[in-house]
Amino acid sequence: MSVVFLLIGFVLLVIGGEFLVRSSVALSLKLDISRMVIGLTVVSFATSAPELLVSLQAAIDGFSDISLGNVIGSNIANIGLVLGLTAMVSPLMVDRDFFRINWPVMMVFSIVLYFFLLSNNQLSRIEGLLLLAGLVIYLFVLIRRSRKKDTIIIEEVDESLRAVSGFKMSIWLLIGIFALWGGSELLVKGAVQLATQLGISERVISVTVIAVGTSVPELAASLIAAVKKEKAISLGNLIGSNIFNISSVLGITAIITPISLQSQKILSNDMFWMLGIAFIILPLLLIPKISRMGRKEGFVLLIAYSAFIVLTLI
Repeated sequence: MSVVFLLIGFVLLVIGGEFLVRSSVALSLKLDISRMVIGLTVVSFATSAPELLVSLQAAIDGFSDISLGNVIGSNIANIGLVLGLTAMVSPLMVDRDFFRINWPVMMVFSIVLYFFLLSNNQLSRIEGLLLLAGLVIYLFVLIRRSRKKDTIIIEEVDESLRAVSGFKMSIWLLIGIFALWGGSELLVKGAVQLATQLGISERVISVTVIAVGTSVPELAASLIAAVKKEKAISLGNLIGSNIFNISSVLGITAIITPISLQSQKILSNDMFWMLGIAFIILPLLLIPKISRMGRKEGFVLLIAYSAFIVLTLI
């Protein structure tokens, strides 16, 4: 039954996330919020909802390693698996903002998370507030820069949602909320049961199975964008997703209920993999061709991710 719970949980999270995004964007368009702001805030928050619900549910149930493992594993999967596969399908070009803002901010949040956990083996409410405050500052800077230049890459916003009725919007919102809640319940329950049956830790299940599951929407969106030659989507959105995972998912979860570190492997192994695979993007984009990620670089990321999975499971 554990595998059934996991599969149903994944499906509900995908459905819930999609309905939440659509209802949130429709409401924002009704309120005449600009497409740029919707893309940078509303869509980003909504697409992080599956990770947030899973991490929050796990923390409330006392499985803190699933909360942390879900986010850390998702961040590793976003770069190693999703970006690796996307680059192999179609080479990606990177703009200057990646080097000036997005990559440095992702590294800062990742390093700050490591030291927060290292200091007292816990992510406290104050530390959660600091992560969330950092996200607000980052978004403020991003929105200001976006208004000054037209070339900044943001999430695509479907203008047709402006015509959606209030009743339909409410139904979408309710479906999204209940699907996310039900999916997170089943996913955490299935993960704990599967870990018990296989005799491995919740941490291992969370950084592998759950992390890949919650990264499926990003994988699908990035591959579709790559096939359609829409270069704008892939790298910027994946880096943004990693920033949101740390700052909003763990930040909000810690504010509601502090996240205690149960397995030291998260600090001694998983965090270093997350930092390492995030850092390696820089030399891959500078050597041999500046600002270009092709099939060779994508293959390197896939090999790194495969090594992480194999070493974690054994």
